[in-house]
Amino acid sequence: MLNFTRIAEKLDTGSVLDELAATSNAWDVDTSRQRNVRCQRHTRNIFLRAPVKPLPPGERNSNNVHESRLTRQAQYFPQTLALCRGVAKQRGGDLGRAMLVALLPKRKVTAHVDVGAYYRIRDRFHLVLTSVCGSPVTSGNETVVMRPGELWAFDNKKRHWAFNPSDEPRVHLIFDVLPPSGLGLYVYPKPGAQDDGAGIVAAG
Repeated sequence: MLNFTRIAEKLDTGSVLDELAATSNAWDVDTSRQRNVRCQRHTRNIFLRAPVKPLPPGERNSNNVHESRLTRQAQYFPQTLALCRGVAKQRGGDLGRAMLVALLPKRKVTAHVDVGAYYRIRDRFHLVLTSVCGSPVTSGNETVVMRPGELWAFDNKKRHWAFNPSDEPRVHLIFDVLPPSGLGLYVYPKPGAQDDGAGIVAAG
């Protein structure tokens, strides 16, 4: 596969699920993503690390904002954030944004591309927490079915979408890592820079 890399499987997600169960009302604290981002309208989200606010002068959205901050909800998810930081450290990189995302039953995250300077130089990771039927995710012309306990990286700079075929919400922990120079899985060079002819600097 060119657009997906399974990093690990059978990870212990119990601590994350425990924190989530203890803070179930956190899903309703910030509904901006499903309200304002059309492709995410069938999701519910808990932001743990988010773009700094207010946005820098001249920025109309967060796509080009590199700095991240802990949200108010982050205090309730110390083990979840520790897991994210552990993956970032293992990859030799720095943790960026992080969130818990529930895709509603029989619903889709519709096709889109994560554009902007922030995404271009970072790898995106999905850790599957709950998924009764598995989580189909498509990037480019490839589709994988992610299973609970699996950690995946994929190319979110290509057109991608997801589907929840089950009758229960599908929950993923989604986070970004800024890798060391030349060691990204799906990191694109800055505009105008040399690349490998496919627009990707891929290693690891």
